[in-house]
Amino acid sequence: MIYPLIGILFGAVLGALRAKLRGGAGKDIAQWSIVFAIIFGLIGLFILIFIERSYV
Repeated sequence: MIYPLIGILFGAVLGALRAKLRGGAGKDIAQWSIVFAIIFGLIGLFILIFIERSYV
C-alpha cells in the first residue's frame, strides 16, 4: 500500500525540481509535479501489484 504513495511523493518532488531547474513559472512547476506524481504513482501501483501477486 505504501509504494504508490512513495511514488507520488517522489514524482511530485522530482517534477518540481525539474521544472524549477529549467526556469519554469509557478504553473509550470505545478503541472510537472502533477504529471510526474501520476507517472511514478502508477509505477508504484504496478510494483505493489507485482509484489502482492508473487506471494502465493
